[in-house]
Amino acid sequence: MKPVQLMPKVLSFEMRYQSKWAGLPSDKHIFGFTAIEMMVVIAILAILATIAIPSGMARIVKEQIITAMPLADIAKSPVAASWKLEKTLLADNEAAGLPDQHKIVNNYVSSVLVENGAIHMTFGNKAHPIIKGKTLSMRPAVIEDSPIVPVTWVCGNAKAPEQMTVMGVNKTDVASEYLPYLCK
Repeated sequence: MKPVQLMPKVLSFEMRYQSKWAGLPSDKHIFGFTAIEMMVVIAILAILATIAIPSGMARIVKEQIITAMPLADIAKSPVAASWKLEKTLLADNEAAGLPDQHKIVNNYVSSVLVENGAIHMTFGNKAHPIIKGKTLSMRPAVIEDSPIVPVTWVCGNAKAPEQMTVMGVNKTDVASEYLPYLCK
């Protein structure tokens, strides 16, 4: 009489995946990845990181600049009003009725200076180290013989609209790759 088999014969994991390659004894098992395969994966990840990190950094810096730009609005109104009423540009913060340059701050800006109508924002505080200590200028563009035409603000290295003259000095020293499109 044959013994009753209670469990069907199931091949174990090791039995199913034994090496069948020539030259290897059948009792040797291959598990995991080879060193070459791991090195290829690490190299691919390194290349992807090298590509991704700088583009992400530029985006972060641009976002900080864009976030900081509205701080200059407090100086724009007095400068524009002065041009409209007197056809002159304000010499400094005091003439614009603003506090000292180091008292106009936000998360990314450490000072806002009015100088002959131009507004110069210096980055600091929590700004990215790439722009910390750098300056972004916003200069008024006017039509000199028609003060009734509103002042247009030219950011950074941007060109003035046709038939308008940009007043003030551009002290922008932020690298153009980090400037928003509006300021290039």
